[in-house]
Amino acid sequence: METDARTSAILQGVFSDAEYFGRFARDLDTSENDFLRSVIAFCMVPYFSLAMHESLRKIQNIDPGIAPTHTQGTLDISARSRHSLKLFEDTMRGIEGQLSYFRDEIFTAHSDRFLGNTWLPLARPFETDLGLYSYADRLITTTHTATFHTGFEPSKLLAQDSGPYISQVYEEYGAHFGSLGASLEDQGPDTFFKSLNPSDLGDRDVRASRYYRKIFNGPDTPEINATLTTFRAMLNFAELVLRSGLRRQHLEYTDFKIGYLSLYQVLRSVHILLNDASYPLTGRSATIARRIISTQAAEMIMRRNAKPFRNTLMHYNLPPSIDISRVDLSQPFFGLIPVYFPQHDVASFIEMVHECGADTAAMFEEWSMGS
Repeated sequence: METDARTSAILQGVFSDAEYFGRFARDLDTSENDFLRSVIAFCMVPYFSLAMHESLRKIQNIDPGIAPTHTQGTLDISARSRHSLKLFEDTMRGIEGQLSYFRDEIFTAHSDRFLGNTWLPLARPFETDLGLYSYADRLITTTHTATFHTGFEPSKLLAQDSGPYISQVYEEYGAHFGSLGASLEDQGPDTFFKSLNPSDLGDRDVRASRYYRKIFNGPDTPEINATLTTFRAMLNFAELVLRSGLRRQHLEYTDFKIGYLSLYQVLRSVHILLNDASYPLTGRSATIARRIISTQAAEMIMRRNAKPFRNTLMHYNLPPSIDISRVDLSQPFFGLIPVYFPQHDVASFIEMVHECGADTAAMFEEWSMGS
């Protein structure tokens, strides 16, 4: 009985995500605005990768006879992309590894690709190597952030002839979700994409070295500023883009999952950064960082004994130590809210998370303005 409940919870989460991504792809496919389609799709990539990577692992655990049909290159890309969501909690890279990746891989690949292309020396100071994309006048991604989250090797992603290579990888993603029931013919409700206003999407190009000197922690820490920019973009995407779909009358599990995991990982990463003396923050940065992680809601979300809830959203499986009698597969989040957040019911918990996300995003906007 317990095994059946645990397997059912995994499959319910896997199929729910796959069905949602099918509807999202359907809505994307019906849009005639290529700019909106491409920007929002890049914002969603790490969450596709998370679902692909975790669902493959869980399905193979359930039935070891199922062999992956994907190329090893695509499996590696999805794994790197999925792990990017851990931010500073990534035990393989940690803070130093993430900063080095921005400095040595992402910065270098973008400058190699986009700078030094003009024959006119006087024009070279005006070349740019960083694209900024905003929705409702708030940053939701950058070309550096997108590169970080895709899982591709930056130099391969930015190569002039990379189009077929990228398409092949994402065709494999589509085939995987299709095998789980995702369909462009799904007649289910609209996803958040249908609520977006294309005129609210904006972009501008800047020189990365100049941009990163002026924001967050100041001119001496461009790599930290770049990672904090990624955190900022994730929060704003959840707050401004995903929540545009809240006009609908039912809870979307996948919408909430994306927003919750983004918020959790940003909060944990700020906590990790603030408490590592190897990466000194300015007085202003440290003050704002403490405010971010010290709200009542932030502390509740980051509590150690609440992490199993995050793990269920991240990995699909129920917590190993859960009393299975408290699990109700007919309830939102399998009835886990009163287990890990006893002061909340489902409605108040969702509202608390949304308020924490909005407050955290607002504090990141303040922080991003620099000293």
